Parts: sequence; C-alpha cells; structure tokens
Amino acid sequence: MRQEQRFLLAIMLMILVLVGTNILFPPIPPEEVAGPEGDAPGQLDGTGVRGVPSAPLGGTDATGGAAAAGDQGDPFAGPPPTEPSSLFPPVEVVATPAEDTVVVEGPLYRYSWSTLGARLISAQLLAFESFDEGQEGQPVELISAGTGGVLAMQLRLGERTFDLGARSFEVEPADGLRLNEGGGPRTLTFRYRDPAGLIFQTAYTFDPSSYDILARTEVVGPDVDLLVTGMGSGLGYNESSRSEESTVMGYAWNHVRDGVDDTRFAQVDSERIEEGPHRWAALKSKFFIFALIPGREGSEQYLGGVIARPYEGPAPVEGNLPEPEWWQFWAPRDPVTPHEIAVTQSLDASGVLDYRVYLGPQEREVLMAFENDLEEANPYGYRWMRPIVRPVVSVALLILNFLHDVLNVGYGWVLIIFGVMMRVLLWPLNQKAMRSQMRNMAVQPLMKEIQTKYKGQNEKLQKEMMKLYKEHGFNPLGGCLPMLLPFPVLITLFFVFRNTIQLRGESFLWLPNLAAADPLYILPVLLGLSMFLLMSISARSMPPNPQMKMMRWIMPIMMAGIFFRFASGLCLYYAVSNLATLPQQILIAKERQQVKDKGPIVQPHKSGD
Repeated sequence: MRQEQRFLLAIMLMILVLVGTNILFPPIPPEEVAGPEGDAPGQLDGTGVRGVPSAPLGGTDATGGAAAAGDQGDPFAGPPPTEPSSLFPPVEVVATPAEDTVVVEGPLYRYSWSTLGARLISAQLLAFESFDEGQEGQPVELISAGTGGVLAMQLRLGERTFDLGARSFEVEPADGLRLNEGGGPRTLTFRYRDPAGLIFQTAYTFDPSSYDILARTEVVGPDVDLLVTGMGSGLGYNESSRSEESTVMGYAWNHVRDGVDDTRFAQVDSERIEEGPHRWAALKSKFFIFALIPGREGSEQYLGGVIARPYEGPAPVEGNLPEPEWWQFWAPRDPVTPHEIAVTQSLDASGVLDYRVYLGPQEREVLMAFENDLEEANPYGYRWMRPIVRPVVSVALLILNFLHDVLNVGYGWVLIIFGVMMRVLLWPLNQKAMRSQMRNMAVQPLMKEIQTKYKGQNEKLQKEMMKLYKEHGFNPLGGCLPMLLPFPVLITLFFVFRNTIQLRGESFLWLPNLAAADPLYILPVLLGLSMFLLMSISARSMPPNPQMKMMRWIMPIMMAGIFFRFASGLCLYYAVSNLATLPQQILIAKERQQVKDKGPIVQPHKSGD
C-alpha cells in the first residue's frame, strides 16, 4: 500500500468519526500508452517515435554472437561495438581506447564525465547529504550506480544506427572545469571525429550558481534524422529507506497537447513508448530530478518519443534493495526492476540541437522558472486531487517559509507554531460546531418522541421534524462541517513533507529528518495518545454509547499505526494540533455538563392533532 493510500485511509477514518461516512476513493490508474505496432523503424514523424528496436546495439544476440553491423539499433547504450556501423564506409576496427574521467566542479555540484561516449557517470549535489545506508554524510549522488552513466547518444538515419556510447571523445579543456562562486559560466566541449567524415560535438555550459546546464549538439556530415539520448535507468537512492523510495521512483513527461503525466517504474513491465511531441522528459526520485528540456529559453523545440523498458543489462547495484521489515507491509517484497529511459529529438538540415539539462533538487520556485510545468513532475497526489491540493500547498509553503524566515527558527518550531496558530484561527468555528452538537444532542429526546408519535405517517412526521428543527435551530451537519476544515491542511502538509526539498534533512530535538519517519516512533505514539485524550474528553457528559466507547480505543491505535512511517514533521504537526485543541474540548465538556444538569428540553409546541 502506497503512502498516499494509507494517508487517505487515515483521513477517511477521521471523517468517519465525525460524520459516520465510510467512503473510499480508489486511485485512478495511469493510462498506459502502448507503442505502435507494425511500423518499420524510421525517423520521428513529429508526433512520436516509430519502431524502437529491441536488440542491444553492438551487443550479443540470443546465441551469444556479436550483433551484425547494420542491424537495427537500440535506443540504449550497449557494450563497446565490435565493428563499425553500416552508416559509414568500413574502417579499421581498433581496440576500445582507454577511458579518462573529466571533472566539472562548482559550489553546488561535482560532475564526472567519461571520455568514452561523453557519458555523465557521476552527478553529486554538494549542498545535500545522502541518507542512504552506507553513504551517510556523503553528497547526494544522482547517477544510479552500475548502469554506465547518462547522456550517451546515438544517431539514426532511416534504419541505420551509429552508436556513440563507447566512442572516444576529445575534451576541451582536457583537465575539466573548476567554477568559482560569483564567477561566470564556462563551457566543456566533447568532440568525436569519425574517419568517414562525421563530426559530432556537444558543448555543455555550466553556471556556478545554478543546476541548469545549457547544451548544444552539432552534427556535421551525413544527414542524420534522429538523435537518441539515454537518460539512464533511474536516479540513485539517497533516502534512509530504499524500499520506500523505490515506490516513488519513476519518470514524467509534458506532452504538448495532453499536459504532464508520470509513471512509476513499478508499473512498467514491458517496453513502453510515450509518443510526442513533449516539452520535457524527466527521471525523478522523492526529492530530486533529472530533466531534459529541448530548446533554449524562449525557443519552441520539442522532444519526440520517451522510451522506457526494464533494464536488461547487468544488475546495477541500486537494484539490490534490502528486504523490508515485517511491519513494512506497504513496501515491495522484491526489488523494483531498474529501467532504462531514452528520448528522441529530430535533427533538421542544420544539424544543430539546443537543449537544457537539469540535475538537481525539486525546488518548486526553481522549477517554476522554466515556465513549462516542470514543477508538476512530482505531482501532489492523484489526478482528481491536484486542482484542490496544488493552491493550498502553495499557500501552506508560503506561510511555513515566512515563519521560518521571519522568526529565524527551525522548521520543527515552525510546525509547532503553525499547529497552534491553526487551532487558534479555527477556535471560533470549532466552538460553534461543538455547541451545535450540544444543541443537537439536547433535541434528540424530542426527535425520538415525534418519531414514535407519528410512526407510519411520513408527511406528518416530516412536517413536525422540520418544525422542530426551526424552533431549536437544529442543523444535522452544523456540528460536522466546521470540524472538517483542518483536514485540507492535513492533506496539504502530507504532500508538503513528501515533496518539499526544504524540509529534507531538517532536524528537531531527537528527529534527524522531518521529512522521514520518527526513528524512535515517539511521535506516532504521542499522536495516538493525544487522539485518545481528545475522544475521552469529548465523551464526558454524553449518553453512554458502546460503539463510541469501542471507537475511542480502536481509532487512536489505528491512527498511530497508519502514521507509523509517515514523515515525522507531519506527525509533529498533527500531535501538536490535537494537544492545542484540548483546552477547547475541556471548556465544551464543562458547558455540556451544565446543559445536562438543567435537564432535558421540554416540547415547547403543541401538535394540531
């Protein structure tokens, strides 16, 4: 069971206590886009990609032999080719050249590039710490280990493919780049020259103050139709629980017509093609993203197809997830299969492509600056929830960041202040709701009397009931609706803690990370106790009810269990919110006792019968 489902279950259980409903909202399954069948391999037609071959280029066939030169290529980088592509005249086959590593380091990142295929083999974010077991204290690593890196490229002309993934590139400057804070952008250029006349060049321009990389690819020589860029097989694991993080690993795209959509890797069990044109494609983890965005700022260029399939190469280190503990009933019992992703871009007669590469945190404000909905790559819940949750999340983040900046305190104290503040703001509404409940309870004996007196006389019964409602200000929903107002905030904070990079790694008291579960499980227990205390105080001076008595014991236990592995920041907010409600509940309990001491309401009107 995914965290969204468990959280919705918690919300439903809380609403059940208030209004007696038991409505479950099942998740909307993503629409699976099947790849076209029967089309011959060819160039992009402007709406997608056709005929993605399945055999690894330059790899081995089913019998273990080398793939023949000129066979249909594969969109993913394979082993070093054993003979030249048929796109060019035969040239002398030479041994695979030695591999060198070129490093680009700035204040925010450290990138390592291989000279074989101009592949990015490491992308470390220096401002963020990894919480993965064995990597604690090290910078976050976005490139999944053991998969050969990302940004390896292939060229296609009709049915012919030229794989650049294992070709030796010249690099300029050869010793890499060192960017200083406050300095200007600098460029790293990879160049490959084929004896047959092909010149392939990609230049990456880095800004020391940004994770946004400007890229330009130029092809000189044959008229190439298509550039295929490998995006790897998923981002690296960097959170404390791999089994939980694997459930949110996936990829997303922004179709020009259909908008943003995403798929988790766990849902992909065969080759899948998302036909374009797309404004961007991205790999995502819980807090980080690797996006490829065609064109430069203000330009109108698009990606073609986004291709995904289960990884068929050697099992990468990242695929070996630990077995979940017995209580992790929502975690996958088997490792999620790694996947390899590639995107296509059409080349025009100029042979030049501009695009941008973003490797960094999912900071909403930064991603919004791209002005192409990249911030929606990790959406807030199911599709039907997003129009409601998105604006509330924006307001909640604005308030939390404002309190953090103005008060100059950690986010733990911000959540405590926010929880108390919400209860103070909602005090009048809660007061009204609780007093409405008292009035409704006081009228219950009169309602039963009317129901008994006019049993079987539906018209008369309805008339007398409406008259009773009017005389006593009875509103069946008056005691429930105001009490439902905190739930949108609770739902919003669930997604804030799941997706907001600012809260990652924020410590508070014994909590090392407000975006992760409480390692000592103190907060879920405190949450359950606070709920039990609230329900016990609410039950004072109320008529005995066996069902409510049972619920008073069961609900806190269930809620503590559901929140067991939720973000500790969410548990902190909810527990503080419950505790901040106690004074109001005590006052209302006293008022209820005073009303009870006055005795039952006497029927003030006389029936015409």
